[in-house]
Amino acid sequence: MNNTYLWTAVAVMFVFTYLPRVLPLLLVGKRIKSPFLLAFFRYVPYVVLTSLTIPAIFYSTRTVWGAAAGFVTALWLAARNKPMIQVALAGALAVLVTESLLQLI
Repeated sequence: MNNTYLWTAVAVMFVFTYLPRVLPLLLVGKRIKSPFLLAFFRYVPYVVLTSLTIPAIFYSTRTVWGAAAGFVTALWLAARNKPMIQVALAGALAVLVTESLLQLI
């Protein structure tokens, strides 16, 4: 790998990661007072996390049925405000049990 390629790659990564963070500050310049925009920006981290996590759930198991069982189990426990360790362990156990049962069929 030559230095020109390396520095070009670093510059491109800089532009695509730094500019989206700086442009809103440069363009707006003052505090946002719109309740709609404030609510929108409040939910952005949750939406991004969900959009990254959901595909990983369904592509990390052998079958979609195991993934669905683990997802539903984890969602059900999380909705009941259980500790994160219980949610993760129960979801993994649901995947294990479901895929083991599917192997027997």
